[in-house]
Amino acid sequence: MSGKNNILRTAIAVFCILSMLSQVQARQVYGAVSAAVKTGKPQSGMRAGAYEFVLLTTRNAQMKIGDTFYLTAITSNGKKPKFSSDNSKVASVNTYGKITAKKAGTATITAKISNGEATCKVVVEKTEIRLEKKAVSLDNGYSIKLTAETSTGHPVTWKSSKKSIAVVDERGWVTAKKPGKVSITATADGASASCSLTVKEPKVTLSQKKVSLYRNQTAKLLVTSTSKSVPKWKSNKSSVASVDNHGNIRALKNGKAVITATVDGVKAACEVTVKKPSISFASQEVSIAVGESKKLKVTVSSGNQPVFSSSNTNIVSVGEDGTVHGKQSGKAYVYAKEDGAKEKIRVIVK
Repeated sequence: MSGKNNILRTAIAVFCILSMLSQVQARQVYGAVSAAVKTGKPQSGMRAGAYEFVLLTTRNAQMKIGDTFYLTAITSNGKKPKFSSDNSKVASVNTYGKITAKKAGTATITAKISNGEATCKVVVEKTEIRLEKKAVSLDNGYSIKLTAETSTGHPVTWKSSKKSIAVVDERGWVTAKKPGKVSITATADGASASCSLTVKEPKVTLSQKKVSLYRNQTAKLLVTSTSKSVPKWKSNKSSVASVDNHGNIRALKNGKAVITATVDGVKAACEVTVKKPSISFASQEVSIAVGESKKLKVTVSSGNQPVFSSSNTNIVSVGEDGTVHGKQSGKAYVYAKEDGAKEKIRVIVK
């Protein structure tokens, strides 16, 4: 009930009561006395031969939780009545007749003098909460604002049933934390309403599904995801190909490996092939004199420097750059090796 309406109703009621008091009192006293004569018993409001009564501005009141309302009473003896509530948890009343609605339910307010009383039935309405959305879906890491209206105009308190899935602040902003289902509840005046929130599993894709590299070569994989979570990278054969926290791949040796990016439990994979290189010399045989040095011409498809070795270092020695040196007459083979590939050339020392 609004304060202005309450004051206006009270003023009108008091005016009517005062103007009609003498007539009402006469009729009620006459009725009470007549009834007493017929039954031989004193009636309500009539004790010890004296009839007293209480008149209230209203006998029924509908209120919302948190509302206040002044109940005005007129007594036949002119004294202030004693107010009481039979259910103060629902509606309380002070000594001046001020009623305060506390929770949904029904309470009876009594105004009493020594030989008379009157009651007012107060019904406190249950607060209704209306949510703008009753169900919503959200990608992980994103936020949405929920709004709620209450029939009392009172603010709501927000709560998440599973904070590991989604959290909500005091303003109704919900932030998704991981895939799953959760209830976001708005509570006010003992009433509540819930919104069902689904945090969706992300869609995860990689920029490439297959990559071919030679040893020491690198490549970068990019992740596209509907989630804001940072992907976790992993190689199933880190001796073949490694990957860092940013999706940078490095080929380490000939073979195959699978690089996986995981976002919120959803995986996307790329197969990495570290290719075996091909090695070729410019010729199959080379001749040098004792004491002579010559750099061999060799091509490696990977672009990496091969590792050289001699089958007989007493005849031919070879440096890291492929330069051979004749030490004594004879024949020997010089080998070039790179990541599992191997090729040879015959060296004749004269």
